[in-house]
Amino acid sequence: MDALVQLGQGFADAVTPLNLLFALIGTLLGTAVGVLPGIGPAMTVALLLPITYVLEPTGAFIMFAGIYYGGMYGGSTTSILLNTPGESSSIMTALEGNLMAKAGRGAAALGTAAIGSFVAGTIGTLLLALVAPAVVTLAVAIGPADYFALALLAFVAVSTVLGASPLRGLASLCIGLFLGLVGTDLLTGQQRFTFGVPQLADGIDVVVVAVALFAVGEALHVASRLRHGPVEVMSSSGSFMTREDFRRSWKPWLRGTAFGFPFGALPAGGAEIPTFLSYATERRLSKHPDFGKGAIEGVAGPEAANNAAAAGVLVPLLTLGLPTSATAAILLAAFQGYGIQPGPTLLTTESSLVWTLIASLFIGNTMLLVLNLPLVGVWVKLLKIPRPYLYAGILMFASLGSYAVNADPLDLVILLVIGLLGFAMRRFGWPVAPAVIGLILGPVAETNLRRALAISDGDLTVLVSSPFSVVVLLVAVLAVVGPPVLRKIRAREAVPA
Repeated sequence: MDALVQLGQGFADAVTPLNLLFALIGTLLGTAVGVLPGIGPAMTVALLLPITYVLEPTGAFIMFAGIYYGGMYGGSTTSILLNTPGESSSIMTALEGNLMAKAGRGAAALGTAAIGSFVAGTIGTLLLALVAPAVVTLAVAIGPADYFALALLAFVAVSTVLGASPLRGLASLCIGLFLGLVGTDLLTGQQRFTFGVPQLADGIDVVVVAVALFAVGEALHVASRLRHGPVEVMSSSGSFMTREDFRRSWKPWLRGTAFGFPFGALPAGGAEIPTFLSYATERRLSKHPDFGKGAIEGVAGPEAANNAAAAGVLVPLLTLGLPTSATAAILLAAFQGYGIQPGPTLLTTESSLVWTLIASLFIGNTMLLVLNLPLVGVWVKLLKIPRPYLYAGILMFASLGSYAVNADPLDLVILLVIGLLGFAMRRFGWPVAPAVIGLILGPVAETNLRRALAISDGDLTVLVSSPFSVVVLLVAVLAVVGPPVLRKIRAREAVPA
């Protein structure tokens, strides 16, 4: 009940005219950038991250709430009309959604995606408000060794889930961990890997790295793969959702939400698994012959799961300081940019900010539903921007935003070098999200590991001294060992006797 009272106060702070304006700007920017081909929510937030630093924290995070959900909405439009998912969690939406658009039912596909996103986002945000305080109560009792175990679990999860190859994911994570070591050791005061450059004594700015990997690297990669001619965009015309469409969609919306939020809230979760589970469930339950040919359930369920997971991801981010997705990692960088460290004390030290942020998620979600349905024609026109202008504009805004963070020309050099690294990683199939999460969580894991060893006088058994850390480490081991074992079992079952 106390959470609902706090949420009510958050609404009172969020509905002021200025904050509503920030929410509107965030939803418009997030949708406009997210709808562009090859740009997912993570890249949207990374690209727009520097813009918010001119605002005070509450206004900035209200805008980010709109950008976060707006990027998710925009990604579904691109998946349906262009068959170009901005991230792996949108693949399932593209499968049936693009087939519906080709069959002249683009408006119905966009409609069920928008309404499903609204339903899932609303339920997920309400669950976030109810679950977060309970998680904080548990998190206060855990020690440095437990936090190290959680960070290790997050490393394993993002490395093995985000990408086709766990080995490449771990290699990407190691790049991020190395970048996190650059700077001054807080415990000894010694500089590490600065190569004599004074500006690196404070470390590499997370914002610059995030923009470089997601915006610069991604823009170069997508631009190098796109054909020179105009891209064929499916029509968004056709009849809107009929009564039959609503009847077929409402259960997948709820089932997708039930899949998405718990997986998103887990430290080893994410949005990819629940969208696949939702699609598989709807395919199994569907009694209609059009599945695989443009079934509306195949859009409604995965899109709801995707947006519910987006709300769930905020649970470990706000309560434990653990980002379990690429977008959450960039949101964590936004908090750190304001000198705020998410974790168990956040709801106490920054209570007003957190509850206003959660309330603004409700407001932004409602704005997106109202804006997206009538303005879908505008978003479709954005898909027809000439590709040279589009990606040149992305690179220009990325450069201006990165320079504006510290007004240091060295940041532009770092942006170029890491941007080229991000391009090479994408070119050879290395996921970039583990690198960003390694950069952000690496120092946290190192600090807690050294603190735990200092308390125990170097006794390594302290890392498995509590039931919590043992369980978390076992889950991490299962996350590494489980997938290959399951693949071998399935391969043996597939071989005829």
